[in-house]
Amino acid sequence: MKEIVLKVNGMMCEGCENRVKNSLKNIEGIEEVVADHNTGKVVVNANSEVSKELIIETIEDIGYEVVKED
Repeated sequence: MKEIVLKVNGMMCEGCENRVKNSLKNIEGIEEVVADHNTGKVVVNANSEVSKELIIETIEDIGYEVVKED
């Protein structure tokens, strides 16, 4: 199991959090998702077969911006 922490812009309320959570939970291999609109953080616990790129793409496909790390 691996933990992926992302900074996401655009989440304004609990509805946004739920939208992100529900989208990510549809990906096979993701066990848990915690999204917090106050901090802009999304924490994903997934098996090693789930790529970070797939998680980022899924979040961006529903209209949120994932802040790229340097």
